[in-house]
Amino acid sequence: MDNSQRAAHQAGQAKGQAQEKASNLMDSASNAAQSAKETAQHAGQQMQQKAQGAADSVRNAMGGNNN
Repeated sequence: MDNSQRAAHQAGQAKGQAQEKASNLMDSASNAAQSAKETAQHAGQQMQQKAQGAADSVRNAMGGNNN
């Protein structure tokens, strides 16, 4: 293998390693985004439940519970 072939081989290896690292970073970013989305959805559900509970408490205190 001459110097030119060796250099091309090493460049190909470096390119492959860079692509693998980029792919791993993209996977990590995607996982982080999914986790953040789920956390935000959970927080939103909790806020909605608390708001509903507060509204129910006010309605009960005002005597407006007509279930």
